[in-house]
Amino acid sequence: MSKNADLPKRLIVAFALIGLAFAALYSGGLGFWLVVSFAAVLMMGEWAMLAGANARGRRLAQYAMSVPLAIMAPGLAAGPGFLALGFVIGVFFFLMIITRSLQLALGAFYVGFTVLALVLIREQPVQGLLLTFWTMALVWACDSAAYFAGRAIGGPRLAPAISPNKTWAGFLGGVAGATLFAFALVWLFGLPEALAWATPLLAVLAQLGDLFESHLKRVAGVKDSGNLLPGHGGVMDRLDGLVATAPVAALLVLWLVR
Repeated sequence: MSKNADLPKRLIVAFALIGLAFAALYSGGLGFWLVVSFAAVLMMGEWAMLAGANARGRRLAQYAMSVPLAIMAPGLAAGPGFLALGFVIGVFFFLMIITRSLQLALGAFYVGFTVLALVLIREQPVQGLLLTFWTMALVWACDSAAYFAGRAIGGPRLAPAISPNKTWAGFLGGVAGATLFAFALVWLFGLPEALAWATPLLAVLAQLGDLFESHLKRVAGVKDSGNLLPGHGGVMDRLDGLVATAPVAALLVLWLVR
């Protein structure tokens, strides 16, 4: 099937994902936690697949990850705090001891830190909705700007051994696009200006997260992390940049926002 023939399916899935993301973001609380936790369980399964785990190992990793995710539930459990962080670390050691696979065990951090950071940001009493939107949407802005800059300008490849289609023009365009988007949020909605100045760093991390997942897939010998999302691959394929940015964004929010 050609890419053009696949385009309608890709667009339908993309709009569905955008709608789900905005609904979860707006609802906050348990609704937001439920959506990101469900995505995290799916991501853990995809991570385990890339780590070479069999079906039993994938299920074990997903079941283990569900414990700290449950503890992060705002209002029902301890919420996004040090207890949840401790359980994420505990899942790492549990998987390491049971499976003796460092790569599989590291999935606890890859998945757990992301959810912990996102729920923590969304639960901020001041501007929690805006701060979470900034965290998530700067990655989308970076991806879009990088795509169009790379297509329009071309030029030297960024990391041809890992992702042959990425260029330095796209990389810099992504940083510029994310930064302009952040300053638009400052002007339109009052995003703290310090976070806008920090956005170039997060845009760099988002693209490094994309490259990291591309490396994992190349080592595993697969094109996508999964096939759950028609035309888009797996959940990790859609959230790889957010995984790299969310924990740092949470630290910046705690440090810079008063």
